[in-house]
Amino acid sequence: MKDYPKPVIGLVGGIGSGKSAVADDFESLGCLVIRSDRIAHEVLEQPAVKATLRQWWGDEILAADGRVDRRAVARRTFNNPVELDRLNRLVHPKVDEIRRDLMAAYRQSPAVQAVVWDTPLLVETGLYKQCDTIIFVNTPFESRLARVQAARGWTADELKIREERQASLDKKKEISDDVINNEGDKAARLSQVRRVLSRILKV
Repeated sequence: MKDYPKPVIGLVGGIGSGKSAVADDFESLGCLVIRSDRIAHEVLEQPAVKATLRQWWGDEILAADGRVDRRAVARRTFNNPVELDRLNRLVHPKVDEIRRDLMAAYRQSPAVQAVVWDTPLLVETGLYKQCDTIIFVNTPFESRLARVQAARGWTADELKIREERQASLDKKKEISDDVINNEGDKAARLSQVRRVLSRILKV
């Protein structure tokens, strides 16, 4: 990234490919990981954002504990590009601001070797252009489906529909500088992450 003293690494791959697990490996090796999904969940709980969502969609988007029900939000936006765009315009600028603040806070930290962006729409938003290197997390469809079925209750059709709304896997591979195969062996994955990080840091 221009004017940033540490390498910025972007992770791409299919839904359910295990990008977050790869990000955890990078973190264990001394990288700062910025997890946009987690930041977005925090943004949804900001009072002003929550008030806006209630104004748009009513109290049914709140769970019993008063927190935003992300599944209810997903139902509102899943097949409605207009509502999804409205939500993104509300949330994304706030996520970007927090990302910038985190990077500024760790800019000179000797404990941080590199910064990793674990961001779902890295390609679609154009953020990948700000990264110094892009890593593709390669995982078979069957493994990805098993993960999203277990974690989110999705069917194969739901996974395919969501992937069709993102940049293609071929596009993600095309812009990538390296590949990490994530097929379930944690030790093998960590070994690959270590190799990739060494290449990036040239050590």
